[in-house]
Amino acid sequence: MNVSQATFKVLRFQYHLARFPLQLIEDRVVARLRSEAPARLVYERSLGTLDATIGKALGDSELADAGAALIERSNTLAHAAELDAKATARKQQADAELKSTSDAAVEERKQARAAAEQTVKEARTTAQERKQGAVQDAQKRTAETAQRADEVAAKRKEQLESAKRQDEQRIREAEKAAAEDAKSKLNDAQEKRSEAASKRAGADRVEKLADAEKDKRQAERERANNRS
Repeated sequence: MNVSQATFKVLRFQYHLARFPLQLIEDRVVARLRSEAPARLVYERSLGTLDATIGKALGDSELADAGAALIERSNTLAHAAELDAKATARKQQADAELKSTSDAAVEERKQARAAAEQTVKEARTTAQERKQGAVQDAQKRTAETAQRADEVAAKRKEQLESAKRQDEQRIREAEKAAAEDAKSKLNDAQEKRSEAASKRAGADRVEKLADAEKDKRQAERERANNRS
C-alpha cells in the first residue's frame, strides 16, 4: 500500500467517524418522521449528497453509491408527495368550486323569491282591485327566475363535473397506456423465449440426425470390414 492509498484510507475512516453523529440523528430522529415528510426528504437528500461527494473524492465507491441511492430515493419520494399534493389540491378545489356554485345558486333562488315576494306585496298595496292578476303575474315571474337560477346552477355544476370526468379519463388513459406497454414488453419477451426454444429444438433435431447418420456410417464400415 503506497502513501496515497494509506492517506485515502485514513481519510475514509475519519469521514465515517465524523458521519456517525449524522447517522445517529437519522436513526433516532429522522427515521421517526413519515417517509415523505419534507424535513426528512431534505435531510436524507443532503446526507446522500454529502456521501456521494465524499465517496467520489476519496475513491470510496460503496459510499458514493449509497449516497446516490439515498438521493434517488429522496427525489422519488419528493416527486410522489408532490403529485399526491397536487391531486389533493385539485380535488379540494373542485369540491370548493362545486360547493360555491351550489351556495350561489341557493342564494340566487332566495334573492329571486324575495324579489318576487316584494313585487307581490307592492302589487297588493298599489292595486288591490287587480290583486288576483298581480299575484299570478308575480308567481309566474318567481317561477321563471327560479328556473333560470336552477339552470345556471345546473350548467355550472355540469361544467365542473365534466372537467372532473376529463381528468379521470386522462388518468385512466395513462394507466391503460402503461399497462399496454408492460403487456407488449411481456409479449415480446415471451416471443423471444419461444423463438429461442424453437431454435434449440431445431438444433437438437439436427444433432440427433447427425448422430444417427454417424451411427449409420459406422455400422456400414463395420459390416464392410466384416465382409472383407
